[in-house]
Amino acid sequence: MSDRVNRVFTTDFKELAVLRLEAGEPVSALAAELGVRRKLLYDWAKAYRRHGAAGLNRKRGPKPKGEGPCSPPALTLPSEPLARAQARIAELERLVGRQQVDLDFFRRALRLTDAAPASGTAPTSTRSSKP
Repeated sequence: MSDRVNRVFTTDFKELAVLRLEAGEPVSALAAELGVRRKLLYDWAKAYRRHGAAGLNRKRGPKPKGEGPCSPPALTLPSEPLARAQARIAELERLVGRQQVDLDFFRRALRLTDAAPASGTAPTSTRSSKP
């Protein structure tokens, strides 16, 4: 298969690499010098821009609910009353949005059933069975 060894890089190493990258050093040259893939440097830079130095040691894979790419980073501690209230408001707004989608779906379905002919018999063919 592959003889690559999974290396573990320190946060300082990653941060220095990202800072050099953001200072304008060419990605290819920096990757060759450090012995890492260019994609890894881009991933580190993205994590650094999104979460700072703490983002450089985040685990791979799916994140816990509310920590995905669509959720904004928390600017205040969740223990503060304002932050808790804002989180609750955001949660309720998402719930209302989901309910609105459901309502729209059922309204369209109801319109389609109201528009269909309401005959109690099954549709019959106008073709004759005789040849």
